Amino acid sequence: MAGSRVVVLSSPAHHAGTIDFGDLAFRDRYRPNAAYSRSKLSNLLFAQLLQTKLSQARVPTIAVAAHPGGARTELNRHMPWMFRGPSWGLARPITHPADVGALSLVRAAVDPGITGGAYVGPGGWREFTGYPVVLQPSARARDRGLQQRLWEESERLTGVSYNFAAEAGR
Repeated sequence: MAGSRVVVLSSPAHHAGTIDFGDLAFRDRYRPNAAYSRSKLSNLLFAQLLQTKLSQARVPTIAVAAHPGGARTELNRHMPWMFRGPSWGLARPITHPADVGALSLVRAAVDPGITGGAYVGPGGWREFTGYPVVLQPSARARDRGLQQRLWEESERLTGVSYNFAAEAGR
């Protein structure tokens, strides 16, 4: 449908993400921060290649990625002690209220000026705070070979593939 969008959630943590195709699910040695970074890189890789596939098939839907930055939510219950609690402790100056974090996702979903493949997030310090702007994903997230390999591995693992060209003709 013309004007429709797929909004994929990511994070600045994607910059630290790496993809190990030999152990995508961290079965050998799980590390929470590395797993989170990998998942957010994977989300960006997916969004970027989804946009390419939609464009190539001339589907009038766009794929956009967004992240809320350092939004003060219940996620802090998993953070080190110095960042926990209602005041957010030492992290307060580099975070913002949850409703400000939501603005990036809302902009990605409804701003008519956003184009397919865009990555929207806070424009402040290290993408943690501020109002939404269009950002540049990491070079790794823009790597077409990595995007394609992750897509193919996802199809293999799920047993699901999608023919964009066939759907575009409907």
